[in-house]
Amino acid sequence: MSTDCAADLTQDAFLCGRLHLWQPRRGYRAATDAVLLAAACPAETGQSVLDLGCGVGAASLCLAARVPGLVQTGLEVQEDYAELARRNAAENGVALAVVTGDLTEMPSVLRVGFDHVIANPPWYPRGGSPSPVSGRDVALRAELPLGDWVAAASRRLEPGGWLTMILGTDGLPEVLGALGSRLGSAVVLPIAAREGRPALRVILRARKGGKAAFRLLAPLITHQGEAHDGDRESYTPRANEILRKGAALLAEFG
Repeated sequence: MSTDCAADLTQDAFLCGRLHLWQPRRGYRAATDAVLLAAACPAETGQSVLDLGCGVGAASLCLAARVPGLVQTGLEVQEDYAELARRNAAENGVALAVVTGDLTEMPSVLRVGFDHVIANPPWYPRGGSPSPVSGRDVALRAELPLGDWVAAASRRLEPGGWLTMILGTDGLPEVLGALGSRLGSAVVLPIAAREGRPALRVILRARKGGKAAFRLLAPLITHQGEAHDGDRESYTPRANEILRKGAALLAEFG
C-alpha cells in the first residue's frame, strides 16, 4: 500500500461525520470495534493514553472527539498505517504522536508511564492462508500471543492505570490468564449483534494493581430485530448513541 496514491485510499466518516479518516481501500479498515474501544476507555481530560497497534488512528481520534485535552500516543508496526494515522490526526485537528515500532521491542520514547492503554489486537489465529492484500495479515492475524499485548500494556501503565481492550471472545481466556498479579479489577462486557445471539466480541477493562473481584456484565446488544431489514444499520438506541453520536460506553461498567 502506498499512501501517496489516492486511488489506494478512501476517506470515511466516523461518528456521524465528526471525524473523517483516510484508510486503505483494500487493507485493514477500522470500523465499529475502534469506536467501541474508544467509548469504553475511562480517560479524563489531561490524562495520557497509549494506543497499541493504532492502525490509522481511529480509536485514538474517536476518543479525542469525546474527551478533549488528552495526551495521546499511538504505536503502529506498519509505517504506511502510521503515516495515515499522522495524516488523520492532523486533518482532524487532534494532537496524536504516532511512533512506528513493535510492542515486543518497545521504542525508548514509549518507555514511560501512561494513565491508560487501549488496544484492538488482531483477531484471526496464527497460521492459515495469507491475505493477498498488502498489510492485511499484519493488521488482522494474531502473530503475537495476546499475552504479549497484555504484558506490553502492563509495563506501560502507571500504578492505578487502566487497560481497555476489545477482542474476539475466543481470546478472552488467554487475556484473563495473562493479567496475572499486575492487573486486576477486571470487568468484561460481551458484545452481541442481536438478542439471543452469542457474543463474538468482548471489551475488557483491568486496572494495574486493582484488587476488586472479577465481573462479567450483561451484553451490549448492537442491532434490533432477528435479522437485517434491508440496507439499514438497525442499531439499538444504545448502540446508536455510541457508534453514531460518540457517547461514552462507561455506565455499563459501573
